[in-house]
Amino acid sequence: MHRLLIVGGGAGGLELATRLGDAFGASKTRQRMAITLIDRNPTHMWKPLLHEVAAGSIDPFTHQLEYAAQAHWHGFEFEQGDLVGIDRINQQVIVGALCDEHGEHILPARTLPYDTLVLAVGSTTHYFDVKGAAEHSLALDTVPQAERFRRRLIAAAMRAGHSDRHCGTRTPGASGASGASGASGTHGTRKPRVNIAIVGGGATGVELAAELRSATDALAAYGLHKLDPLRDIRIVLIDSGPRILPALTERVSAAALEVLRKRGIDVRVDERITEVTRDALHTASGEAIPADLTVWAAGIRAPAVMARLGLPVNALGQVLVRPTLQTDDEHIFAIGDCAACPLPNGSRNVPPRAQAAHQQASFLVKAMKCRLDGTALPAFHYRDLGSLVSLGHTSAVGSLMGGLAGDSLFLGGIVARVMYKSLYRMHVAALHGWKRMVLNTIAHRLRRATVPRVKLH
Repeated sequence: MHRLLIVGGGAGGLELATRLGDAFGASKTRQRMAITLIDRNPTHMWKPLLHEVAAGSIDPFTHQLEYAAQAHWHGFEFEQGDLVGIDRINQQVIVGALCDEHGEHILPARTLPYDTLVLAVGSTTHYFDVKGAAEHSLALDTVPQAERFRRRLIAAAMRAGHSDRHCGTRTPGASGASGASGASGTHGTRKPRVNIAIVGGGATGVELAAELRSATDALAAYGLHKLDPLRDIRIVLIDSGPRILPALTERVSAAALEVLRKRGIDVRVDERITEVTRDALHTASGEAIPADLTVWAAGIRAPAVMARLGLPVNALGQVLVRPTLQTDDEHIFAIGDCAACPLPNGSRNVPPRAQAAHQQASFLVKAMKCRLDGTALPAFHYRDLGSLVSLGHTSAVGSLMGGLAGDSLFLGGIVARVMYKSLYRMHVAALHGWKRMVLNTIAHRLRRATVPRVKLH
């Protein structure tokens, strides 16, 4: 019996465990592989949805998947706990003790043997050693972090609305420098009551900014605050580069910028943050940008544990892998955001996207069959299918690779939004099959007809 351990239940790790369990696991009459998935959390959430959780657009508990249930349905085992280390000589993974919210031990520290180990632990927020960034800003790496931001957003809006109603007056003044956005007219001459700052103009930052504008409108419609969403709640998106969405084409970047500005979002580019304090962001140009809530989405790096495993890593802590996705140890593979997988031309690595993790999981399904059969492993080839960025409930922008001329095909508006939503449905189908995905979609549609547009508590 070949013992396979998969550490990390993200998009790549969970899809891999599910597909291998269906093909070779305990659900089969002739089991060829004992598959165990290890994750620190008991449930899975598709990470690209976290900006919607932060804005309250979706209830995370209706979109989470329990690892233990998925393991039961698809012929693999689940172990909950943190990755602590690897004993490469004895081929064992060290899993930390599991404790409850009060610090009481639920499970002790354990060692699990393996014949093949797959590292799929994802990524964490990269603060780039900016002073105060980790202490005074919020990240969106996990559901609890996204929920924490949502609760703080509602509290800030309610507090400002209550104060405004009882003060009866406003203090005129500048609404903050408009910077590159030229959005000073959006706020008029009065200062915003709530300032939300998002550092990082990548996909996460752009999607969160657009979703928050829709959320603040909804919160006002439900009466949670009496603020004017455009004039009283300021959203500023800041990036140190010359444009937002630098990983995508200039046309996609320009289209997203136009939509954000039309929605009253202050977009700053070529603005480097040097310090984050409790109520402001300080820039290299000497400006202090007011911020009641700060989200840091400026970059990612591999979890710190990766640098302690004895495997070669790059400056971002990602494990270096060969074209077969093996590390310098032939028994250990790495996929997803925690892996530095070079593209064929060697100029850069496979980008940290959900589609890359999905493709690598599909590749390893075939590679594991080769390991069972004792044949040579193939090489992984990444295929860029394009990227889509959500800009709220009714819009998205992006590009698909392979247009009529062999280049990228630009998409925008409702068509792009429908395709963006389909990416999550494809992930659900990979975990549950197409029939259950359809039922899951119908169930969510019916539920949305009976709940508020945003989560209100």
